[in-house]
Amino acid sequence: MRNEDLARAVRLREEGQGEQARQLLVELAQRHPGDAEVAYQAAWAHDALGLEAEAVPFYERALAGEGLSDADRLGAFTGFGSTLRVLGRHADALETFERGLKEFPGDGALRTFRAMALHNAGRSAEAVTTLLQVVAESDRAGGYAPAIAYYADHLDETV
Repeated sequence: MRNEDLARAVRLREEGQGEQARQLLVELAQRHPGDAEVAYQAAWAHDALGLEAEAVPFYERALAGEGLSDADRLGAFTGFGSTLRVLGRHADALETFERGLKEFPGDGALRTFRAMALHNAGRSAEAVTTLLQVVAESDRAGGYAPAIAYYADHLDETV
């Protein structure tokens, strides 16, 4: 029953029926309080509806539990850090992104969302450096990758 209900809730969310998905996932989370996958999906459903504060305890349960796939664990770190940033909890967001990057070093999305939190925390130079590094390592830098990578570490350099 748990698997069927979880699949139905995910399908509802994907079909744009977010409130119905959220309600089903809240019920599932009550029935399965230690289930990290259910908690992650409940967090996601709340976030998708703009209910960031309500998503927080579900993200906490998802990341404290076991059983998430690597992709879902990465998604939980990214979503939770982003949620904390949106809520103005910049230090908590940065801590969450750091935890995520310990498990998923180099992940471009985590690093990019971390850069936004760095900016919000008043560390804009570090944020820009991070973003330049992400761009330089991507396939979008074209022939400029070496220059972008150089300036990531020498952002304030002038002649």
